[in-house]
Amino acid sequence: NRILVLHFYEKYMHIMEKKTIWRLIMNEIDFILEQLKGLTAIDSPTGFTEYAAEHVMNVYKKMGYAPVQTAKGGIFIDLGGKNEEDAILLTAHMDTLGAMVHTVKSNGRLKLTPLGGLNPNNTEGENCRIYTRSGRIYDGTFQLIDASIHVNGEYNDTKRSFDTMEVVLDEDVYNKEGVEALGIRTGDIVCFDPRTRITDSGYIKSRFLDDKLSVAILMGYANYLQEQDIVPERRIYQHISVFEEVGHGCSYLPAPVSEVLAVDMGCVGEGLNCTERQVSICAKDSHGPYHYATVSALVAAAEEQCIDFAIDIYPHYGSDADAALDAGYDIRHALIGAGVYASHGYERSHIEGVRNTFELLKAYLD
Repeated sequence: NRILVLHFYEKYMHIMEKKTIWRLIMNEIDFILEQLKGLTAIDSPTGFTEYAAEHVMNVYKKMGYAPVQTAKGGIFIDLGGKNEEDAILLTAHMDTLGAMVHTVKSNGRLKLTPLGGLNPNNTEGENCRIYTRSGRIYDGTFQLIDASIHVNGEYNDTKRSFDTMEVVLDEDVYNKEGVEALGIRTGDIVCFDPRTRITDSGYIKSRFLDDKLSVAILMGYANYLQEQDIVPERRIYQHISVFEEVGHGCSYLPAPVSEVLAVDMGCVGEGLNCTERQVSICAKDSHGPYHYATVSALVAAAEEQCIDFAIDIYPHYGSDADAALDAGYDIRHALIGAGVYASHGYERSHIEGVRNTFELLKAYLD
């Protein structure tokens, strides 16, 4: 009887342990998704990240860390760890695409200039907000000039560009003087609705998953270390950067590190291997190859832990790890991220892609 009891104890404890581990993983994913929703609700195009930075600082403080804001506006966090000689920096960026008022037009409409790689084809008909320097915020819609199909016979043939599109303000203004009386002028920031939605089937749809999804994943990893009371073998730092979309987000490293791991979106599209349900490991982007040994170590960690991953080459891509190299730092560098479809548009990922990215971080760093 004693042998039977021990047999059933071992059998069902094994099952219970697996259930406990799975429950812990799902709690961590829920935490990440909550952080994502909080982040996407805060407008933060490149050059206008103050409100998002304040939010991120508060989240890390509540977790028990001591985040420091850099002069540029990014957030630097020390997660601790034993080996300071082989420290690693994890970086993700909270700045997004957006626009700026280029001209207040004579008809009371606004001509825009993009911040980052905003594409007018992906923003036509989108609601937006205009932030004035006086603190007032106005609503509008980014439309084709003469946007009524029943009036404009050239509607279908007009190429969408920042010269052929304009913001229609939701205010009773019909000339330049009326707009200026509202306090709107050249240089004001224009932000677009994220429209964040998580479906019952696990898909995550939103503007600016690039790269707020990765910021949320890094927050999840920091929370995991605190909740599990883990002291990593290597010293781990995080940098939430604010100018990645214009190429210089991680151009300064506030601490000595030997390796930079950028966590950014994994590209999904024709000719690539990754899906939204996987973690992508980038072997090469438009700047060149990532560090061969580091990429190989990431692949080995994924294979050892049976993590669903893909290796890809991104032809039109640059990361914060590239920015650190361009700044002259002597580091190993790599790039991973959850698969994201329709990049720089209304983007889509999946909870499984988040989980696989989170698990790869743990497998590689723990």
